[in-house]
Amino acid sequence: MKLIAFNGSPRKKRNTATLLEHACKGAKSEGAKTELIHLYDLDYKGCTSCFACKRIGGKRYGHCAVKDDLLPVFKKVEAADAILVGSPIYYSITTGETRCFLERLMFQYSVYDKERSTLFGRKIQTGFIYTAGAKEEMVREMGFDRNAQLTEMAMARIFGSCESMFVTDTLQFDDYSKYVSTLFDPAEKKKHRDVQFPKDCKKAYELGARLVHTTA
Repeated sequence: MKLIAFNGSPRKKRNTATLLEHACKGAKSEGAKTELIHLYDLDYKGCTSCFACKRIGGKRYGHCAVKDDLLPVFKKVEAADAILVGSPIYYSITTGETRCFLERLMFQYSVYDKERSTLFGRKIQTGFIYTAGAKEEMVREMGFDRNAQLTEMAMARIFGSCESMFVTDTLQFDDYSKYVSTLFDPAEKKKHRDVQFPKDCKKAYELGARLVHTTA
């Protein structure tokens, strides 16, 4: 078994990356191998609409034809038993790097037929971890969760399943006094971090274990 986790945050040591690391530990507890890939380390763009992956009889039918850093990543995905994508929420949706990755990942396997079938060829477990500086009630009010669900539906259709978790009211800075951030109460933020984030890390651990356990 192998789980590949994708960090869609530009930061490698903060909330999203930390949660993904805990998810990987959970997968390892079930005997799985894991790999954490930082998307911001890769050189790629979103889908270019070349449609090579859709061309009847084409050499790249069912596979992205763009030659960049995502090609070897897609080969790893096709050999994986589970994939997990983590991203902060920027203006109600995942980061640009994450969105470009998901476009390229999903479109190559999507078929323009009446059944809306998939070319992935088998079922694997997929999941998302979202982080947001906003509180949980704002996430619901602004529809961040509903935006995410649309992508999750596509992932489930293409790969077989998808589950997710939101981590809200995250601590964005170590020292809020250095930034214009009067929207937040730094003391309240830190208290929430100290109490809630360890629980969120535990949930991420359990998610990682669950994703590979269901493939066993």
